[in-house]
Amino acid sequence: MTRAGLPVPPGFVVTARAYHDFLDLAGLRETIDARIRTLDVDDHEQLEAAAKELQRATRDAAMPDAVRATIVAGYRDLADRTGKPDVSVAVRSSATMEDTEAASFAGMNRSFLNVHGEEDVVARVREVWASLYGPRVISYRKRMNLPGEPEIASIAQQMIDAETSGVGFSVDPATGDPTAIVIEGAFGLGEVVVSGQVEPDHYGVNKADPRLKSARIGYKRFMLTRDDAGNNLRVDLPPERADARVLTDEQVAAVAELVRRAEEHYGTPHSTEWAFVGKDLYIVQSRPVTSGGKRPAAPGTPEAATERKVLLRGLGASPGTIFGVARVVRTIDEADGLQPGEILAPAMTSPDWVPFMRRAGAIVTAHGGMTSHAAIVSRGLGLPCVVGTRHATETHQGGSTITVDGGAGVVYAGAVAAAPAVPVVQARLVTATKLMVNLGEPERAQEVAARPVDGVGLLRAEFMLLSALQGTHPRRLLANGRGEEFVDRMTEQLRVFADAFAPRPVIYRPTDFRTNEFRGLKGGEEFEPKEENPMIGLRGAYRYVRDPELFRLELQVLRRIRETRPNPQLMTPFVRTERELRACVRLVEESGLLDERDFELWIMAEVPSVVHWLDAYAKLGVKGVSIGFNDLTQLVLGVDRDSEPLAPLFDERDHAVTETIRAIVTTCRRLGIHSSICDRAPSVHPDYAETLVRFGIDSISVNPDAIGQTRYNIAAAEQ
Repeated sequence: MTRAGLPVPPGFVVTARAYHDFLDLAGLRETIDARIRTLDVDDHEQLEAAAKELQRATRDAAMPDAVRATIVAGYRDLADRTGKPDVSVAVRSSATMEDTEAASFAGMNRSFLNVHGEEDVVARVREVWASLYGPRVISYRKRMNLPGEPEIASIAQQMIDAETSGVGFSVDPATGDPTAIVIEGAFGLGEVVVSGQVEPDHYGVNKADPRLKSARIGYKRFMLTRDDAGNNLRVDLPPERADARVLTDEQVAAVAELVRRAEEHYGTPHSTEWAFVGKDLYIVQSRPVTSGGKRPAAPGTPEAATERKVLLRGLGASPGTIFGVARVVRTIDEADGLQPGEILAPAMTSPDWVPFMRRAGAIVTAHGGMTSHAAIVSRGLGLPCVVGTRHATETHQGGSTITVDGGAGVVYAGAVAAAPAVPVVQARLVTATKLMVNLGEPERAQEVAARPVDGVGLLRAEFMLLSALQGTHPRRLLANGRGEEFVDRMTEQLRVFADAFAPRPVIYRPTDFRTNEFRGLKGGEEFEPKEENPMIGLRGAYRYVRDPELFRLELQVLRRIRETRPNPQLMTPFVRTERELRACVRLVEESGLLDERDFELWIMAEVPSVVHWLDAYAKLGVKGVSIGFNDLTQLVLGVDRDSEPLAPLFDERDHAVTETIRAIVTTCRRLGIHSSICDRAPSVHPDYAETLVRFGIDSISVNPDAIGQTRYNIAAAEQ
């Protein structure tokens, strides 16, 4: 951009080659590759441990003398060019896969402001390298299946004391309109804009005629500036300044022209960070506009606006319309309670929020603009997003159903009938292998049922039970003679799923809490023993045999639902031997379910003994087998997935695991019964979907967020 005559502050680049030289000298290449290759990024503790290990190794390894000398020389040259011996610089990350058109790392790799002196610059370059192995970056790379070895450059650039700053898009980031330029700005340093800490001004410009077309003045609560020592300083703004306009018409036109030139230079839509110092305008960063997400906008015409109650208005940052339960969170700790598909409503987001954003059905923030972290990540994930509502955490306390229109920038009360909870895929891939979904929350039944799935492959009773009993141990209800109340509440929960998915099958797995989980419920300590290893303790089929009262009530629930909706089926978990399954079958027979037409009894294959007992299970009337991947992997390999020292050994693609699955599927085919699998692996690893298709599996059941990718992987495997 400097060579093209664009106004870029002076600086220098520590190239990716320098990073590779560092890896070679330190001998870290094979260590890093081996540690990440076997890592389960869904295991939070394992991921955190691996990240700390790799970052510590990066910080402790020796810096090559030649690289250190080159960094020092670059800093001295910059000092000479600027006439400032102790010039203040920003040391910024520039990973080769960062902020591309296909993937947005959105602040995951670290950058450092106000860096002074040769040694400090060298130290910060090393920290940039270490940030390549932060938990979020490792997880994102593995989830996106990014190929090859990660590499990173670092840019040391003179700090600009911005009076006003912001970001300009050469296309409308929400609609993709290539004739529009969108500019957002705030007072002081631009960090408040890209992080979404304030609601910036929002200016619309026609690209062909760069005059101001529209302006929305945001409320800038504070600004960041630099003190005499070069450190960031927060300055709260009085109301009259907070509501003041940031850019004049002439400045808007100047920024628009700069954004247009950046797009012309690269030949592709770009987002450009800009800063004014007096009359001088600078570009401090420019990158491709990242992808607009995986979900298309919802089809259909919405109801008239007059028929809806508007809760909030803001900026439509990512298109799509969706309804769901609002989850208002004021701190990241509160986000732990976010359930899949709920509407996440924080004040703003940062890279730490990404794992929770992936769970959400949509994002609504109080602060920020079209170029904030929440907006960029939402577009990358395909989530409807409304930003800058000012009152997202104040209007309501959460727990109610709301509709988010990410195109119009409006949030409505209730579920708008014309808006499917998840936008429907318009071109459905047809596969012979059925794609099922794992569910447990009644609130999500309608929205997921609207998606291209063949039924519910795993309906977890635990979530329903927690919702129905509000965290109380079911035995406490039974002890108080309230068994019928338990049946009524669970029937109400199960009916939601049966109605939503009819006539597609809903395979219900009765309560399979481990004793330590049961003890955590209200009154649980009265009824549950303490076990040293509850993972392989009193659970599943043996619990039903030993203490059948609760199981009998769940069978009543199934019987009651099937009077009007015959699609729910029963799946018994954690079956160890023929003896305990035979006792379970007797209980099912007593309930009358076995006499019903089209009733199917399934089992979960989590214990390796299933390979040897399948013939006997089939003779007992089992019609389907669903492989519980995580437990089966643990028991085949003898590895506790919750154990940090054993984490490298937990590998669902280990030969012993895949051969066990092959034996199960092959035997099911021989016996003429259904085979299925419940896990994320077929969505994450395309080769695993192919493996399962080759084995001849009948169906694959995944979490709702993996529906699209898994269907694609199955179709590719079948092709």
